[in-house]
Amino acid sequence: MIGATERRVAIGRHIVLIGFALVVLFPFFWIISAAFKTQIDLLMGKVLFEPNVQGFVKVIFDKTSDFVRNFSNSMIIGLVSTFLVLTVATLAAFSLYRLQWPGWVLHSLLGWSVVFHMVPPITLAGAWYTMFRAVGLDNTYTGIILAHTTLHLPMALWMMGVFVRDVPRELVEAAQIDGARIPQTLWYVVLPIVRPGLAATGILTFIFSWNEFPVVLVLSQRQTATVPLGIGKYAQENTIAFTEMAAASTLSILPAFFLLLFAQRFIVRGLTSGAVK
Repeated sequence: MIGATERRVAIGRHIVLIGFALVVLFPFFWIISAAFKTQIDLLMGKVLFEPNVQGFVKVIFDKTSDFVRNFSNSMIIGLVSTFLVLTVATLAAFSLYRLQWPGWVLHSLLGWSVVFHMVPPITLAGAWYTMFRAVGLDNTYTGIILAHTTLHLPMALWMMGVFVRDVPRELVEAAQIDGARIPQTLWYVVLPIVRPGLAATGILTFIFSWNEFPVVLVLSQRQTATVPLGIGKYAQENTIAFTEMAAASTLSILPAFFLLLFAQRFIVRGLTSGAVK
């Protein structure tokens, strides 16, 4: 009797989880299916339709489309800003938790990071535009990368702080007793252990940078526009190209999707190597 009850509970739990998964995944299925429809089929709400790739063709190969440039801009800005964020956040976390700073310095900096992270990015975009224009960085990769690095650094500092804090202090002290300098301790002792944290933080930072819209809307023009701006351009005043917008949205999912597939294996490998060491 107990076994039957537990089985029914497990079946009910799985049904509920599958229901929630369908609710979460339905918008993705709808967008992907819309990308393979014609404009007429989409507006008529057809469920059964003949797949069509004209939306993708227009997005990628049409001479009036800037989506390929938008895609490359997002890759450059996302990768470079993620690298800068991970570098600064890891160094700052190691300094705060392993270099004997007073407690008030640690708490003040982390508290300020939380406050800054709660500030809406659009409130900073105007000031950044004025400042970057004064120094010649408006509509440049450098200006947008610096803005993205500033936006995502507080979150990365908190995440890397958790991973660096959990590194056994005995390992760091043993390396210092053996004569390792601080850069050597960080590179050979701390980084191999916090690789899962680097992967997780890098994924979130890249995805947030990839999806960031209001700051890029203010700081960029056609030459440096990113994917979110490119998708938004398909909604014009008099018409909305739904199929092209859906196709561009589907393509925009691919980098984060493949990054998660790669990072999943990387995180498991990093956890295993850290446990062995």
